[in-house]
Amino acid sequence: MNAEETKPSKRKNILIYNLLFVALCAGVFMFLWNAPEETTKHLPNDEDHAKFLTMDKKEAEKFCEECHSPQGVSPLPPDHPPKYRCLFCHKRDQ
Repeated sequence: MNAEETKPSKRKNILIYNLLFVALCAGVFMFLWNAPEETTKHLPNDEDHAKFLTMDKKEAEKFCEECHSPQGVSPLPPDHPPKYRCLFCHKRDQ
């Protein structure tokens, strides 16, 4: 085989790889475009939660169960997901 015979097949392979890359990017874009809106409530910006806005997330999460335990002031609903990573879902507005 000489160089002229392999040149078109290389171009064809590059074109196929480029088209596959574009299709993959389009698929990822469509997946992200159709993602549901954020429905999780943010951490309230009130007097009770003000001290937690300046703390590190893991440090602040240690205090959540004081009020949000079953016996607390504002207990979590029974179907609430795992309770140990509160600020993973409930973002702080800063």
